[in-house]
Amino acid sequence: MEIILVINLDSLMRIYTSFVIVFMTIVTSFSQVQVSCCNASSIKTFTDLANDVAFVIQHEEPLPFKLLQPKGKNITFTVSDGKNGLGYYIAGNKENKKWIFVFQEWWGLNDYIRQQSDLLHESFPDAHILAVDLYDGHVASTREQAASLMQAAEPSRIENIIQGAAKFSGEDSRIGTIGWCFGGAWSNKAAVILSNKVKACIMYYGMPVKDEVQIGQINAPILGIFADKDGWITPKVVADFKDAMLHSGKSVEIHGYNADHAFANPSNPKYNKAYSDDAWSKSIAFFKQNL
Repeated sequence: MEIILVINLDSLMRIYTSFVIVFMTIVTSFSQVQVSCCNASSIKTFTDLANDVAFVIQHEEPLPFKLLQPKGKNITFTVSDGKNGLGYYIAGNKENKKWIFVFQEWWGLNDYIRQQSDLLHESFPDAHILAVDLYDGHVASTREQAASLMQAAEPSRIENIIQGAAKFSGEDSRIGTIGWCFGGAWSNKAAVILSNKVKACIMYYGMPVKDEVQIGQINAPILGIFADKDGWITPKVVADFKDAMLHSGKSVEIHGYNADHAFANPSNPKYNKAYSDDAWSKSIAFFKQNL
């Protein structure tokens, strides 16, 4: 009995040691994840929200809509990685160097985004309007699909698409960017990627750039439209971004509305027309002043 007891105790010690090793491995891995999250880019921070059930539920599924008389056409353009980019393009005056890049919400380049592009064309008939497809042709009709598409979107691919769109616009183009939600983050990011080519950047409730080096690459003035009731891109996140921009000597204009995330999306059942109209007026005025 004494020998058996010694063997059992020895077995227990081995089990205990193994448990400690596994536990410490988990703790170490978790610590590394925490560090990684703290250093994550604005895009990664935003796409990770697709794992947040509350964030997904916040996005009510879009109301059915079909754009009957589009002013533009679907096009392709060359991208350096070998796979063509897609977009919805409304041609302006050939001699005009002004371009506006439109970045979709997490639903994809649907007819609502085409409609917003058409509205921009009404205000800037001589400018070229290009809605850049960040999902390579995929469009979501449910929030679960949208969450999946946003997570699957490869940042390096999207950066290549944006670079390809810039080359398509021409060497001397003056680019303005505008986007909502996921596209709001990419509108901000495009001002980093394209740097001097971007002359005006508008972002609607997208996760702003946090990295000081990237902020330093922004040369365009930025107009930020945010929702004060947003539980993710919170007023503090917005205030920190504004402070970082000003600290780096950058031009930034922020407007917050007493509304929830995605308040300016007409496909959202909780669409706030009054706030959306006010934000749109500010956006048009901002482009006219800076682009």
